[in-house]
Parts: sequence; structure tokens; C-alpha cells
Amino acid sequence: MTPPLSSLVELFRQPSLLPQLTDIDWDIIVPQARRALLLGRLYWLVKRHEASAAVPANVLRHLESGFIDAAKQKRDLHWEIRKLQTIFRELDIPLLLLKGSGYVIADLLASNGRTFSDIDILVPKKDIDRVEKALMFHGWFAAEKDPYNQRYYRQWMHEIPPLHHIKRGSVVDLHHNILPLTAKDCPDANKLLADARPLDNHPNIKILNCYDIIIHSATHLFYEGELEHGLRDISDLDLLFREFSAQDDFWQRLISRAEELNLQRQIFYGMRYTHRLLNTPVPVDVLQAFESVGFGKRWQIRLMDFLFLRALLPDHPSCADRWTGLARWLLYVRSHWLRMKWYLLIPHLLRKSYYRLSGKHDH
Repeated sequence: MTPPLSSLVELFRQPSLLPQLTDIDWDIIVPQARRALLLGRLYWLVKRHEASAAVPANVLRHLESGFIDAAKQKRDLHWEIRKLQTIFRELDIPLLLLKGSGYVIADLLASNGRTFSDIDILVPKKDIDRVEKALMFHGWFAAEKDPYNQRYYRQWMHEIPPLHHIKRGSVVDLHHNILPLTAKDCPDANKLLADARPLDNHPNIKILNCYDIIIHSATHLFYEGELEHGLRDISDLDLLFREFSAQDDFWQRLISRAEELNLQRQIFYGMRYTHRLLNTPVPVDVLQAFESVGFGKRWQIRLMDFLFLRALLPDHPSCADRWTGLARWLLYVRSHWLRMKWYLLIPHLLRKSYYRLSGKHDH
């Protein structure tokens, strides 16, 4: 039951393959990259390896188009961040940016060719109401009106409903933690906030420290139930590992921080699947250390490999086998099981199923 190979994954694993690719290969790779939101990053990879001459001109146009779109999103993001920076300065609260917006403002490798749809912000839970009111005053409003969904977010989740700007259409996700409060592994958000680092060229803006950036990226991915763009997030993790691991004692410090936040399993999965899929240079002894303390029991590894090595491939027919649909469904159920206790989960899933079957709108 070995999962199918992805031409796109093989190319990210071995960029040296670029000169060997045929038109038939590109006919598969380009649609895979488009579905995975990796066209722009693939263009960046081609440029980084100075291999533009090896790519057919019509293919290069597709990749460049994806990169141009990502670059426009970056420019728009910087504009929105300046607006948010002013608001947060008035509130005397640091603007702590997460995930894609954090990668961009800090100019990390993972920002290259990266596309995203919203701006993720972390604030202390006690300040959520104050920040939300300030954002509403400046034009951001929650599109979610259903009372149940509002309660679902505000009582159980780690964020409030997404806020959409009434004119510009930008979306802010305002978090007070990185996991739902109902999740067993929910960390102490105060530790993340306390160790966030300021950016020299951006007053009042912070990002998580390098270890927490990776832990958050892995946690977000391996708690997620809809993994259509999972390969993009694996690519993010790969670049984050490669960029930060040059620091002294990086791997030991990362493991220690994951233990402190009680998120070791997510880091183990992050290291295992970036290594398996993209050949990320994770030290073998680090992986073995995780396995030796119970995060890699043989049956668990086989089961998670069966699921993730399928679900993390691009959501494209060329990457699927007869087990892919089952793997994605099981991970969807798993994500809800991890996020909510059973007595909350069952009524919630029944409600979602009713709305889907009846054709009524539901989040």
C-alpha cells in the first residue's frame, strides 16, 4: 500500500532534475503545483538554481505568473500591516504576526513564492475584545453571523471569527492561542507571547522566536483536517528547518521548547514528513530520540505514514490511489477528535452533517 509518487515532490527533493524534465513531465508538474499553491515557490526554486534555461518558455510563464501573484500579495500584505501597525500602536499592544504574514515581515526563506489568504495575529486573551473593537472601528467586521458558529469560535476555539475589511477585502484572523482551548495539547500562550522577538526595522511588530515559529507551523499542519494545501505547509517547514538549523544547538533547543509547550508529537511529525517528502536534513539521531520516547511506536508510524504520505501530496488525480480518499477522511475526523472532547464533538459534527446534507449554509 505504498502511496503514489508526486512529480512535484520529486522535483522539490532534487532540483537537479530540472534539466531532465520533458514536456510530459511538466504537463503533470504544473497542475500539481497549481493545486498545491506552489507555482510561485517552484519559480523561485528554478531561479535559485539558475535553471531557467532548462524550463520550456511556456512552462516558465505559468511559474512566473504564480510568482508575480505571490509578489502582489506580499505588497498588499505590507500595506495592510502598516495599517494594523498604527492601530496596535494606539492600543499599546505589540502586533505579533503568525505564519505567512510573519514569514513575509521577517523576510524568511519561507516567504519566497508564498501565497496566503489572511493575516494571522496573536494577542493576549485579555485583550481580544479591545483589539476586536479597534479593528471594527477601522473597517474590519466578522462575516460570520450564525449564533452557533459565533459561540463555537468564542467559547471553544483559539481565535474569534475571521474579520473582513469592508472596503479592501483583507482578512484578519485574531488568535489568543495556537490551538483550541478544548484541545488536549493546548499550550500556554503566555510562553509564546513572552518569548516573541521584536523586529529592528518594524517598530511595535513582533514574530515568534525561531523555535516557536517551527512549532506553530508543525502544530497547525498536523492538527489540520483539510490538507489540500498540505504540501505548501510542508515546504514552509522544510525552508524553516533549513534556515534556522544553522544556529548552535538548534535541534536540542527545538526539542526542549517542544517539551516545554507539550507539542513534541507535532514536531516529530514535522521532522519526519519533511525528511520523508522533501529530504530535509534532519539528523537521524534526533528522529531516533523521538522514537525512543514513545512518539514513534511501530504501528503508529505505519498508520500515520499511510495517512500523511497520501494526504500531504497535491490534491490532484495524478497523486491519488484508491486509499487517498480514505486517508484524507480519516485525518479530517482525527483533527476534530484532537480539537474537541467527545461530548462537544458529536453534537458539532451532527450539526455540520445536517447543514451539508440539507444544503444550508454553515461554517
